[in-house]
Amino acid sequence: MDLPSLACLTCAKSFQDHTNAMGWSIFFLLAMILPVLGGVVFFMVRLARRSESSLDPELRDPSSPSIR
Repeated sequence: MDLPSLACLTCAKSFQDHTNAMGWSIFFLLAMILPVLGGVVFFMVRLARRSESSLDPELRDPSSPSIR
């Protein structure tokens, strides 16, 4: 059973070129994932910097690297 024969005319026309639709869907997925991952990384770095700035200097470990 062929998938385009089960679809309406509008959807059947889009099934004719699978590579273009697949490429755009991969691009769209990447365009959604990268900002989310960037936001998570930005938030974690911001939390680390804020926690370091509010830490009492007497309690700092001298061997720990500074996050800047």
